[in-house]
Amino acid sequence: MKGLLCRRLDGVAALELADLPEPVPGPGEVIVAVRAAALNFFDTLITQGKYQHKPDLPFSPSGEIAGVVSALGPGVKDVVPGDRVMAYLGWGGAREQIAVGVEKLVPIPKDISDITASGIAITYGTALHGLRDRAAVRPGETVAVLGAAGGAGLAAVEIATLLGARVIGVASSPEKLAVCKEHGADATLCYSETDLKTGLRELTGGAGVDVVYDCVGGPHAEQAIRAMAWGGRFLVVGFASGEIPRLPLNLLLLKGCSALGVFWGEAVSRDTAQHRQNMMQLLAWISDGRLSPRIGAVYPLERGVEALQLIEQRKATGKIILEL
Repeated sequence: MKGLLCRRLDGVAALELADLPEPVPGPGEVIVAVRAAALNFFDTLITQGKYQHKPDLPFSPSGEIAGVVSALGPGVKDVVPGDRVMAYLGWGGAREQIAVGVEKLVPIPKDISDITASGIAITYGTALHGLRDRAAVRPGETVAVLGAAGGAGLAAVEIATLLGARVIGVASSPEKLAVCKEHGADATLCYSETDLKTGLRELTGGAGVDVVYDCVGGPHAEQAIRAMAWGGRFLVVGFASGEIPRLPLNLLLLKGCSALGVFWGEAVSRDTAQHRQNMMQLLAWISDGRLSPRIGAVYPLERGVEALQLIEQRKATGKIILEL
C-alpha cells in the first residue's frame, strides 16, 4: 500500500510517497481503508519535530480520517467490514490503510461524504468541547472569537451560533471580517483598527462579553479579559500569534471570571464517550443542514506535499483534504 511518509524531521518538503507493509489488526483494532485524510497546520510542525507530540520515525501525517472498515482484530464487536467510519488519530492517517482502536471509531451517516467527515474532528471538535463542555455557553450569551477568520476560529463562530449565542468575530482585516460574517458572526471587530477592550465593550453596550474563545494569545488576551462581563469565561485555545500571554490574575478577581484551558486532544483520550457524543452531535448538525464545513481543496495522496505546503504558507482557505 501507499503512504505519505516522514522519515526525517526536515519539514513538509522532505515527505515522500512510499510503499508500506499492509497493517494487521491487533486485539480491539480494525483495519480502516482510508478514503479521506484531513490536514491541519500542526502537520507542518510535527514533520519538523516542533509539535507537542513527537511520534517515532517514520510516521505519516494527518490526524483525522474517514474510510471503510475492511478487517477486524480479535475481540472486536459491534463493527463489521463495510461500515463507514471516521476517527481522530493524532497522526498517521495519510496512508491507504491503518489499524485503529475500535473505541476511536464514529459511524458516518449515509448522507455525509467521506471528505466532509474526515475534516470535522479537530477544529469543530475543539470548538464544541470548548464552548459547550468547558464554558457551558447558554443561549443569549455573547461570545467573542479572537482569530475568528482562521479554521479554528470559523468553527467556533459556527458552533457558538448553533448554541444560541450572539457572536462577535474578531480578526485583523476587513476581508477576514467579511468571512466571519459569511459564517454567522452577528458583529465583527478589527483589532488592527480598533482597541479591543473598547470595541468589545461598545459592541455589548458596556455589559462586556460572556465568553472569549482565544485562538491567538499575545497582547490581545489581556485586553479581551478587561472587556469581559462579570462571571465570564476566558477560553485558552491556542497561540497562533506565537506569544503565550502573561495574564494579571487580579483581572480574574475583579471580573469574577474564569480562565479555562481547552486541551481537546487530552480531553479526547481521557473521555472517549464524551468525544463520541460530540462527534455524533456535529454529524447530526451536518445532516440537518445546520452546519456546513468549508472544504478549501481536495488533493490526491501523491500531491500531499503540495497540499501541506499550501497550509504551511498560510494560503489555505477552509479544510485541506487528501482523497485516497
